Amino acid sequence: MAIREILEVPNPVLKQVSEPVTTFDDALKTLVEDMFETMYDAPGIGLAAIQVGVPLRVLVIDLQPDDPDAEPEVCNHGGHQHTHQPTKKEPRVFINPVILDPSDDLSVYQEGCLSVPEIYADVERPATCRVRYQDLDGTEHEEALEGLLATCLQHEMDHLEGILFIDHLSRLKRQMALRKLEKLRRAA
Repeated sequence: MAIREILEVPNPVLKQVSEPVTTFDDALKTLVEDMFETMYDAPGIGLAAIQVGVPLRVLVIDLQPDDPDAEPEVCNHGGHQHTHQPTKKEPRVFINPVILDPSDDLSVYQEGCLSVPEIYADVERPATCRVRYQDLDGTEHEEALEGLLATCLQHEMDHLEGILFIDHLSRLKRQMALRKLEKLRRAA
């Protein structure tokens, strides 16, 4: 496994439309392992293959819920100690995903993106949807999604079409977000 570089705006690769996966082999499994390692390292909750420069219709998602059964972890940050509930890893892989029946009901989540670091904005999307996808072995599945998982899947699927979450914003808000990102990069 390896941590791959996450492409950031304005990299033109992020605007490419990704190709369907046709070969379910070890190279695909390695890509998915690398994507999880990259996403956890970032840290993020979702990653599309195009974000690591691979134009294939592959997504990984892990909403990592708190694990109520785990012992609290003690952390030491900058001299002060605190405890928090560790998270469970719940890795999900969606290959060649297709959204079916997006709901008319909409929900708004404040979204961010590893390819648009440090920028967050409210985005409105269907609250629920069904998704048809393949797993690492090529087996087809269909599932109803809601809440954050539905939002995250739709966000990551946008990447497969060359769309970033900031493309859902008004022109003015998108320009403000990109200016803020440029300012953050200069400060870094």
